[in-house]
Amino acid sequence: MKVIVDSHIPHIQGLIEPRAEVLYLEPGAITRDAVKDADALIVRTRTRCNADLLDGSRVRFIGSATIGTDHIDLDYCARHGITVRNAPGCNAPAVAQWVFCAIAAWMQARDISTPEGLTLGIVGVGHIGSIVARWGRALGFNVLLNDPPRENRDGSFDVIFSPLDELQRRCDIITFHTPLTSDGQWPTWHMCDQSFLDGLARCSLLINAARGPIADNAALLRWHGDVALDCWENEPDISRELLEKAVVATPHIAGYSAEGKQRGTAMMLAALNEYYGWDISIPVIAAPATGAAEVTLPGIAASYDILADTARLKSDPTTFESQRNHYPHRPEYH
Repeated sequence: MKVIVDSHIPHIQGLIEPRAEVLYLEPGAITRDAVKDADALIVRTRTRCNADLLDGSRVRFIGSATIGTDHIDLDYCARHGITVRNAPGCNAPAVAQWVFCAIAAWMQARDISTPEGLTLGIVGVGHIGSIVARWGRALGFNVLLNDPPRENRDGSFDVIFSPLDELQRRCDIITFHTPLTSDGQWPTWHMCDQSFLDGLARCSLLINAARGPIADNAALLRWHGDVALDCWENEPDISRELLEKAVVATPHIAGYSAEGKQRGTAMMLAALNEYYGWDISIPVIAAPATGAAEVTLPGIAASYDILADTARLKSDPTTFESQRNHYPHRPEYH
């Protein structure tokens, strides 16, 4: 029994070894040749799990210690009997922390003293968007929600959704928290494109801490408003012009909290236990995955120096991947 683990996944070393041979590899070293005799993979978003990687291997389980699965060819895995598990919601409080730190930095830069009178639009109301919405209301923002798949799926009577064009008309700030999809009824690839931007009536800040290609980065560069970006097209080879334009710019680390990483690893261990019938002891994470119950904007802003991360990336964008891989996981806002 052999398990390959991305070496940048924390809190996991030594826990699987009594039950399997474990090989810890850098993301770039998780290659077709490396995985051919592996039974399971525990990865992050940097490992593309598709036919190029998996053909001819004996892999039957893939765990991604991340919320998304767009780096995994789910159809291929289904056809080849490969079970896939991810970690939905593991880093939701950390991303919400990043969003409001970005908003606080933008408000300070634009000499805006209070959230009152500002309308915050949230596109995608899953684990992350729900925390952003709850915190936004508590902080005094007027909040509008857009999530057609959720609205269509569960008809949440306790949630009022707005069409996207209403967000375009009414919002001062719009933040995206959707998965990346390119097909179906509501594809999100380039949903923030030139047409979307042309329809904005009063928006002054766009935030993308979801997936880079949700926003057309070339169109963002032409847009007159401000942007706060953690996710970029063509990572790690990001647009230097867009980097210069951004008021907040970080190397895809919005969800990189210590607690979020602990949750992601715990969810992977639980998935391995379920799949293989193991009894690995799952660590207990004290911080709730639902985020802090009480919030203040100064408190959130003080919990994380987002402008230090921005300055670091702007000073040397060639180190994007290194900064991401060696990021010192910050504490969440409590």
